[in-house]
Amino acid sequence: VKTHPNPPRGLFPAEARGLGALAAAGVRVPRVHWVGEEGIVLDSLPPGPADWAGLGRMLARLHAHRGARYGADEPVFLGRFELPAGTRTDWTGFWVERRLRPLLQATRPRLGELAGVLEDFLESFHWPAEGPVLIHGDLWSGNVLMSREGPALIDPSAWYGERAVDLAMMRLFGGFPEAFWSSYQAARPLPPEVREALPAYQLYFLLVHVHFFGSGYLPGIRRVLRRYGFL
Repeated sequence: VKTHPNPPRGLFPAEARGLGALAAAGVRVPRVHWVGEEGIVLDSLPPGPADWAGLGRMLARLHAHRGARYGADEPVFLGRFELPAGTRTDWTGFWVERRLRPLLQATRPRLGELAGVLEDFLESFHWPAEGPVLIHGDLWSGNVLMSREGPALIDPSAWYGERAVDLAMMRLFGGFPEAFWSSYQAARPLPPEVREALPAYQLYFLLVHVHFFGSGYLPGIRRVLRRYGFL
């Protein structure tokens, strides 16, 4: 049972939709027994042995699930931050206007001089596009369960985007061993230009962390901007 003392409207229904989408794409997730504005009731998955190679294969299957457009027809949440509904066929326009810019506006009071630099970065960076696929959307190690039946994913922020969004989050805070990366790469090799862009995609998650947790994540934003010559 998951609840929240003051959840934004639509938070738990969005989680249930995301779990359903992942399940339909062949990803192991806990089954939803009930969902409402107050909370969500899920299956408990008994723990099992770690299978990082299996996780790599499972994520590769998810990232093979293609869509026609980027985005989602209903709002999704990154943590408790609501991201707007709507879809587009243009990745850069969607990513900048529907994902990064709402976070930039929300965090602007904490960004100081970085706000203007980020605006320049958003306007000029080349965001490589392979095509819309279903992504988990918030794939840090705490949202992976090693269950008795195999690896499972929880707490999705699921929408159709670039797989680089998931891979960037997995690189940001670590926790995924080489066995995962080798397995994933064998199934879905990553083009060099996408690999080079992964730190830039981390700005999405760094901005939401600044919004909820404060200025301790600003050095991470500076690191990304410095890497690409914007500082």
